[in-house]
Amino acid sequence: MWRLDRFGKVASRAVAAVTGTPEFNVATFALLLNFAWEILQAPLYAGMAGLPHAQVTKACLQATVGDMVIMLLAYGAVAVFARRRRWVVAASGWQLAWFVAIGVSITAAIEWLATRGHWVGSWNYLPLMPLLPGTGIGLAPLLQWVLLPLITVWFTRRQLASAQDTAAL
Repeated sequence: MWRLDRFGKVASRAVAAVTGTPEFNVATFALLLNFAWEILQAPLYAGMAGLPHAQVTKACLQATVGDMVIMLLAYGAVAVFARRRRWVVAASGWQLAWFVAIGVSITAAIEWLATRGHWVGSWNYLPLMPLLPGTGIGLAPLLQWVLLPLITVWFTRRQLASAQDTAAL
């Protein structure tokens, strides 16, 4: 009985050590928010409407994992510049600006390459997709990278503060 109780406490501390990190929270919220966005913007891409639901879901999941990686790269870059892993808890304006700018830049490059057939996968937009003038890059994926990083920071900040308050009890 004692060993099982001790194991439970050790396991609980290990889970808290992982879930209490900013990177875990950024990754989690990036996955949740970006998957919803990918599903909602799917009708703006050529061929998506005619695919079976499972294939659309798979494509959106693949894009979501890529979005999470981009978000973690942007988060890590800001952490290096800020010299603080937990910069998200009290993010300054320049940190938020760089977080968004890095994500927008990577996304713009991927969208530009993919719509020209120079990426791992390629895709095309339907005429419904508004484009950034002079670039041929869709506005929906760029807007995604203006809004979702900021929402991710907000959720992550709340989650880390909540976890810290719980740990203090």
